[in-house]
Amino acid sequence: MRKSPEPGGQTPPRRDLEELALLDLVGESPAWKATLHLLRRIADGDATTLIEGETGTGKELVARAIHQLSRRRDFPFIPLNCGALPDNLLETELFGHEKGAFTDARERRDGLVAEARGGTLFLDEVEAMTPRAQVVLLRFLQDQTYLPVGGRAVATADVHIVAASNANLHELVERQQFRRDLLFRLCVLQLHLPRLRDRAGDVTLLARCFLERLSRTHQRPPRRLSAQARAVLEAHDWPGNVRELEGVVLREFLMHDGDGDELTILRPLSGGTSPTGASVHHPVDFKHAKAKAVSEFEKTYLRQLLGFAHGNVSLAARLSRKDRGALNKLVKKHGIDTDEFRIQTEIAD
Repeated sequence: MRKSPEPGGQTPPRRDLEELALLDLVGESPAWKATLHLLRRIADGDATTLIEGETGTGKELVARAIHQLSRRRDFPFIPLNCGALPDNLLETELFGHEKGAFTDARERRDGLVAEARGGTLFLDEVEAMTPRAQVVLLRFLQDQTYLPVGGRAVATADVHIVAASNANLHELVERQQFRRDLLFRLCVLQLHLPRLRDRAGDVTLLARCFLERLSRTHQRPPRRLSAQARAVLEAHDWPGNVRELEGVVLREFLMHDGDGDELTILRPLSGGTSPTGASVHHPVDFKHAKAKAVSEFEKTYLRQLLGFAHGNVSLAARLSRKDRGALNKLVKKHGIDTDEFRIQTEIAD
């Protein structure tokens, strides 16, 4: 049985970092280490989890890591893209059907919930679910019981539910586009993934990992990033996050026709970076760069911590081993509203 990280730790132990690296969760930035710390805490539990983050930040990868690091690792991990499932197929896809339940039901079939029994059901793009789909999911989340289409006997499935969204579900609730009671059920625990541009130093590290993997996959000689390539990659804003970076590295790797082992980037990247590495952003001195990195770490860590503590500052202070008054000052400094994280406690009210 794995031992949880110390409550106040901001970085997983080295052996955990190595294990996470094997799951492709690569990064050394403060923002990413804070994310990995809370990921390990979530994996040690079994509560319904909501992973938030921009497109391309690695939400499914993180969901798979939560599964692999949990006690359910020997059972299935079943992903489902909620936005790709029509209403008329939702119930039979999730819960299966009995023979003769409808015209084309020539034999009995289990649904994804039954396939995931004992393991993890990953619901991606949960914000795209239609109102009817939300009702169907809510009914299952209440007690993890369901009725196959055309069936008469209620079935039960012990499944860990991990959902993901690149939208602000709280705002969708206020606009009456997402059910408040479903949000209560989904975000017992929350994990917000940082944008790649907020992960100082991780761009080059990730690019090198992608190059090593591509060399093995395509059986080509190893390539290394030139100083020019590093400058271009570090200057880019990465609106598509890690997914965009992986695509750029793949393109340059496949198109490389030089004799040397150094990879250069001769094609411009969208977002203000020129092929020579010039950028619309001006470099800042060390002092300001450090202050920015510290500020980004504090915001990321506080949001993760308050999500874990359900907005309770006293509990957050105990978990982080920080004075409550000092922690509260940091929360106010970054303009974080603790009420945003108290949504889970309303269930019991």
